[in-house]
Amino acid sequence: MSKKLTSRAEDYSKWYNELVVKADLAENSAVRGCMVIKPYGYAIWEKMQAELDRMFKETGHQNAYFPLFVPKSLFEAEEKNAEGFAKECAVVTHYRLQNDPDNPGKLRVDPEAKLEEELVVRPTSEAIIWNTYKGWIQSYRDLPLLINQWANVVRWEMRTRLFLRTAEFLWQEGHTAHETKAEALIEAELMNNVYATFVENFMAIPVIKGTKTESERFAGADETYCIEALMQDGKALQAGTSHFLGQNFAKAFDVKFTSKEGKQDYVWATSWGVSTRLMGALIMTHSDDHGLVLPPNLAPNQVVIVPIYKTDEQFEEISKIANLIISDLRAKNISVKYDNRTTYRPGAKFAQHELQGVPLRIAIGPKDLENGTVELARRDTLTKEIVSLDLLTGIVEGLMTEIQETLYKKAFDFRATHTTEVDTFDEFKAALKNTGGFISAHWDGTIETEDKIKELTKATIRCIPEDSVEEEGVCVFSGKPSNRRVLFAKAY
Repeated sequence: MSKKLTSRAEDYSKWYNELVVKADLAENSAVRGCMVIKPYGYAIWEKMQAELDRMFKETGHQNAYFPLFVPKSLFEAEEKNAEGFAKECAVVTHYRLQNDPDNPGKLRVDPEAKLEEELVVRPTSEAIIWNTYKGWIQSYRDLPLLINQWANVVRWEMRTRLFLRTAEFLWQEGHTAHETKAEALIEAELMNNVYATFVENFMAIPVIKGTKTESERFAGADETYCIEALMQDGKALQAGTSHFLGQNFAKAFDVKFTSKEGKQDYVWATSWGVSTRLMGALIMTHSDDHGLVLPPNLAPNQVVIVPIYKTDEQFEEISKIANLIISDLRAKNISVKYDNRTTYRPGAKFAQHELQGVPLRIAIGPKDLENGTVELARRDTLTKEIVSLDLLTGIVEGLMTEIQETLYKKAFDFRATHTTEVDTFDEFKAALKNTGGFISAHWDGTIETEDKIKELTKATIRCIPEDSVEEEGVCVFSGKPSNRRVLFAKAY
């Protein structure tokens, strides 16, 4: 297959789809709407997982695992949550297959094997987890309960796109229980901040922290905190959410505790999660027409070494130097791959590693052996330089930090030039058409206005920014009074 990609300017959506497949990240499967995450794509997800898991545990959370199946009666116990996810649920109705008497060698659902109660394949795990918590929580001594789960979930999707929207995807979901409303609110904000720190420091993506409007909240939540990122095509992507659930699930599942004063009360809850959708965000924020561009903090291979030789003797000498470089770099916790495959020419290797976004490439040829040098190529800037072997380790170590910071700054600057403040609906529509990105505008606080703007422009309120200041104004659409600006955008 040709490695040449459709350009972003020509067709951004096609560019994205081609890149995911050609860079060996994922592919569509035999199951409609589901994907196969390939080893290279999964290696990136594993690095995300490892860093997030570390951050969760540093904030006192423990991992557990809960069933994939949720009895329908449990699922519908919290009405808003059940209603919000009802149309996306996969449902198990039978527990057995049998040989089809009318089609030898084929199977059919056994009509006698109907379940007494249908099982919902989890679209999210609040129901099964809160039913479990009822047995775990009796006293204030059992609180706070801070649990995280790494799992898969299923949500039927009509239109799918690899990583961004698939019928089955991987994620983590935190579910916590607290004595007081104040503690639960602190938890919900804390985890939103953890997500923001991870996305900015590891993914090199600047985010805006804020809260969702009532109509955009998680089903069953009293408040939803979020982080919003901006992709290169000017569309926003919700990169993480953290929900304050109040006492809604505790009341639905009768989860009470005895307080220090000996009184019975319902616990206060949060839930929070990020998914393999972050892979889509990573690809769309940094990558270019040549392929993936990975920040060093998440690259499976931060450095790749490619030997260039004509004879076996040259290959042996280059391999000795390469192994010394590998030893020195690994001592600095820098991951290195030595691409010593004999079945590919150097040019093909260069193309592959460029396509797969390896941050730094080191090439060593016969002249480098004579001169004590290597060629160092940066993936983010596509620049090359000749570097002395004596200085290489220090230079590479410095470049790991520099590339990470450069990618973040580039994305930050892009967001800055694609955030427009408007005061009229004509300005709103013009900015959406000409610049795209985030639009900062006054909103009257009503769902009716929010829905009408979405209907007319396909733009939604991404968040009420955490750092927004009160200022008198009038709604960009209705002309009614407003006391702060919110961020609109078209979104994934």
